[in-house]
Amino acid sequence: MTVAPRVSIVIPARNEGRGVIAVLDRIKDSVGIPFEVIVVFDRPDDSTAPVLAEYGRDDPRFRGLVNGSGAGPAMAIRSGVGVAIADVVVVTMADGSDDVGLVDAMTRLVERGCAVVAASRYVPGGAQVGGEMIKARMSRTAGLLLYWFARVGTHDATNSFKAYSRAFLEEVGIESDAGFEMGIEMVAKARRLRRPVAELPTIWLDRTEGQSNFKVRAWLPRYLRWFRYAFRPPTRGGSLALRRQPATPEVGP
Repeated sequence: MTVAPRVSIVIPARNEGRGVIAVLDRIKDSVGIPFEVIVVFDRPDDSTAPVLAEYGRDDPRFRGLVNGSGAGPAMAIRSGVGVAIADVVVVTMADGSDDVGLVDAMTRLVERGCAVVAASRYVPGGAQVGGEMIKARMSRTAGLLLYWFARVGTHDATNSFKAYSRAFLEEVGIESDAGFEMGIEMVAKARRLRRPVAELPTIWLDRTEGQSNFKVRAWLPRYLRWFRYAFRPPTRGGSLALRRQPATPEVGP
């Protein structure tokens, strides 16, 4: 008997190859609640695709998805959310930097009524180990400003590792179309709609293999847009509807 997943874990990936196996194994070992994993890549010939096809044959909870919405991580995440079937969606990275051992606790907080649950590097018990210094300083500064002055409910609004209520995503829509801006977008929208946002401490570890695809200069204007949006007056109603993504082919057995 197949158990319906309580959480859909969406992972954008780009040419991770067999390096993604460590993350998939970690999810399998540490997530105790029923789950599905959707790894999204831009092209069918991405080196991650055959790895997911092989992994999914042994464990159908894991599947690959070709991003049919447009190139880049933002569109990959939107494609993954569009096919997710659980009431809770977690976005995490393919490079192993996130502590997926938090997925159970993050899911339970969403199930209790939170719109967004952030894994936070900038609270007691959290830390960032490695990574570019300038990017870390920008992230920490933005996070603290948003926490103290916009009252967004988390010290780490820019971290991509978050859990979301799928109903909330459908209500407000996903506008992000570049980089990993969805994390700050949803925190900003939750704050403006007065929806609960929670956070849990996390230890982020810089990737040990491969090269980061994060492009600070190219994506910074998008992050600044949502940074400013978070400071607008709260509103009681949402005006956005989720723009459903077209069906995209899956990569699997």
